Amino acid sequence: MSRTIKLSDVAKAAGVSQGTASNAFNRPDIVRREVRERVEAAARTLGYAGPDPKGRLLRAGKVNAIGVATTDPLTYFFDDPYARAVMAEISSACDEQGAGISLVSAASDEKLAWNIQSAIVDGFILFCIEGGSRLVELTRERRLPFVALELETNDESISAIGIDNVAGARLVARHIGELGHRRAAILSLQLAEGHVGPVDEARIATALYRGTIDRIRGYRAGLAEFGVEPGAIPIFETENDVRSVEAGLDFFFAADPRPTAILAMSDRAALIALDWLRRRGLRVPEDVSVTGFDGVPEGEHSEPPLTTVTQPLKMIGRLAVDTIFEAPEHPQRRMLPVELTLRASTGLAASEH
Repeated sequence: MSRTIKLSDVAKAAGVSQGTASNAFNRPDIVRREVRERVEAAARTLGYAGPDPKGRLLRAGKVNAIGVATTDPLTYFFDDPYARAVMAEISSACDEQGAGISLVSAASDEKLAWNIQSAIVDGFILFCIEGGSRLVELTRERRLPFVALELETNDESISAIGIDNVAGARLVARHIGELGHRRAAILSLQLAEGHVGPVDEARIATALYRGTIDRIRGYRAGLAEFGVEPGAIPIFETENDVRSVEAGLDFFFAADPRPTAILAMSDRAALIALDWLRRRGLRVPEDVSVTGFDGVPEGEHSEPPLTTVTQPLKMIGRLAVDTIFEAPEHPQRRMLPVELTLRASTGLAASEH
């Protein structure tokens, strides 16, 4: 294989210093015309394409790109409606600034560490749905700006953008209660890694993911206003995918009496539930009401359209990008409002018809 031609080779062939050769490419206005032409001729003869723009950007300390990282497989950014919606806004904001995006993910902790360390970016947006503490730990080592989304800690040293999960869950549970539902079941996100199945109080007490805990607290608080005891609300922990969500629904509807309302902790789980119920001839909302949590575009067009807790997904994406490029001196923590979006997937409990 032929040796890579370097700037030093061009300088030697042109009979100038390496600094002069560099200026001929990067600051041609300060180099005499005849010297510049000699350098350019040497470069053409040797097949030198010019200085590496990546190297120049790195030396300047900026590459005009943002890393977006998750501990989930890379397919998460494409399969999950929440991730797709936030990524669409991150992409739009980056386009407006002429910036690039580097997706960072890995199948193992070792690979994740390497990918974060080697990413050529100005900072990171961390999707901390799961494994947030590890993402933060690895990213701190880069000493670049970063902001965490859905982080499960109150660490004031970390820039973070989040929502009030308790308030959002309470809003939708209160709505269900007002419709007469007293037999609700919760399709939960993970409380910690490594478990799919029914959730008891011991599992909740040892949970690691604060966002999941807060949504359980909110659901329970909202239904408590209607006399529903926390222990009377079955909870099934899922991985927010078809297999585990359908396992949860199988579990709930094998019980007697069946639930009249499903409180899903994500729109993705709620959309899976709508499909599962339809295949079994159960009508929504006449037989079972279903609610989601996120406010993704797919929920507006589902059959029936999905009642959900709507996060300001566009604002989350734009604030995340701004945080990286503005690189504030001190960490910023933002708690954004949510709202209840009422659609046709919820109705009066069957006993109220």
